[in-house]
Amino acid sequence: MAAYLVPQVLAYAAVAGLPPVAGLWAAAAALAVYPLLGSSPLLSIGPESTTALLTAVAIAPLAGGAPGRYAALAAGLALVVGVVCVLARTARLAFLADLLSRPVLVGYLAGIAVIMIIGQLGPLTGVTVEGDGATDEVVSFATRLGQTHLPTLVVGLTVLALLGLGALLAPRAPVPLLAVLLAAGAVAALGLDERGVATIGAVPAGLPVPGLPDLGLADVGSLMLPALGVAVVGYTDVVLTGRAFADRTAVPLRADRELLALGGANLASGLVGAFPVSSSGSRTALGDATGARSQLHSVVVLLAVVVVLLAGGRVLEALPRAALGALVVYAALRLIDVGEFRRIARFRRSELLLAVATVAAVLALGVLYGVLAAVGLSLLDLVRRIARPHSAVLGFAPGVPGMHDVHDLPGTEPVPGLVVHRYDAPLFFANADDFRRSVLAVADGTTPARWVLLDLEAVTELDVTAADMLCGLARELTERGVVVAVARAKRELVEDLAAGGVLETIPPERLYPTLPTAVAAYRAATGEPTGPPGPVGGGGPPAV
Repeated sequence: MAAYLVPQVLAYAAVAGLPPVAGLWAAAAALAVYPLLGSSPLLSIGPESTTALLTAVAIAPLAGGAPGRYAALAAGLALVVGVVCVLARTARLAFLADLLSRPVLVGYLAGIAVIMIIGQLGPLTGVTVEGDGATDEVVSFATRLGQTHLPTLVVGLTVLALLGLGALLAPRAPVPLLAVLLAAGAVAALGLDERGVATIGAVPAGLPVPGLPDLGLADVGSLMLPALGVAVVGYTDVVLTGRAFADRTAVPLRADRELLALGGANLASGLVGAFPVSSSGSRTALGDATGARSQLHSVVVLLAVVVVLLAGGRVLEALPRAALGALVVYAALRLIDVGEFRRIARFRRSELLLAVATVAAVLALGVLYGVLAAVGLSLLDLVRRIARPHSAVLGFAPGVPGMHDVHDLPGTEPVPGLVVHRYDAPLFFANADDFRRSVLAVADGTTPARWVLLDLEAVTELDVTAADMLCGLARELTERGVVVAVARAKRELVEDLAAGGVLETIPPERLYPTLPTAVAAYRAATGEPTGPPGPVGGGGPPAV
């Protein structure tokens, strides 16, 4: 685990725009705190690609090119993220991680991966790349291809090839560490640093001294919005990764505790002058593959990181930046899950469009606004689904107990004169008019419609807009001489119906606990035959 983590966090510090040693500081802080606060025995917390990239995007415009201010702002961002997570835990906002749907997450990670790869074009080739966004950087790189430094490119591509081969041939071996050490050895043996291959350079020895960064209140205010984005993405990553491995340990993930643990890890990272941290899916998977069953493995990794900080400076300073760039590109390529895109496309085309739209949003708007766009797209997709849900008219099918959608089973027929309408969603302002139109459409299409029975079993919520709509609908149908009744409304919904004044237009005696009792009441009131058009009498068993 330590052999994999050390070169990885060095690379992610470079992605964040900080000296590589800051990755070790962040890792040490997170590894010291998470075992005390977290609920997962496997989860690995520390520097990660998405939070590192978010840090760079958020801090670069605020730092004004001053390295000292940049480092202070990065540490301040980690502290604000930690405070946001702790406050969110206090406010019981752990459910926010569920706002990102699977297609949006897949698209978001793919967009992040593309930006990460673009960001490493310079370190991998030696070309000076400039620009404020992904598009500008690509244009800048394309116009300066002639500046490519061949030894740097060879080092980067060689390390990238070694990482790919290692993943195929020896996935449990410490290939990243071996690859960067070989690159460092090649630089030293061949004198590549004298031929222009950039290395990490001097690395401060010893452990970081905790302290608050030198920032003012205005700086803290400017970090609030980026911190919210980092917190949402980081916490979502923690919950998704933790849940993915929870089944393997039989230890359930406690989302509220993870929010507190993530907050504590970021506070510790900020106090040692590092940058925001999150969970690492690759390191968690490696821990599981090598037999980890408790957070003791994180403690051992922490000890190894401390040893590197105290005694590994001479080795670290010889590492070529192209090798770390290759590590970032390798990690980014693993974020693009082509198989998941294909699975989503097979499931539903609209879900694929949502994933692709998220990729486009991240690339066009940037990472921070891409986070907000991803949340917005998830919420928009949710509203779209419940604003126009499935509705059905129920009837009896020959030989099949219960009531069913008349379009589901051959031969299903409604009870003559009785419209049984089922709506499969909560009722609120976005679908209230759709509900009204669907009820009136089936009522107008039934000759004669003597009763309209609203099956509200699937209606779990009701807002005042929907309550007003139900009052108006009941009055309109009553004026036509149609009796309006309700079946299978849960107790909480009946209370909402009463509070919204609906039971003043639909009498309480027209509320029936089951469909059979409602059908029986209709037949008793209208003199219709007592048996349905199937073998089941008396209205049949409850609807399916």
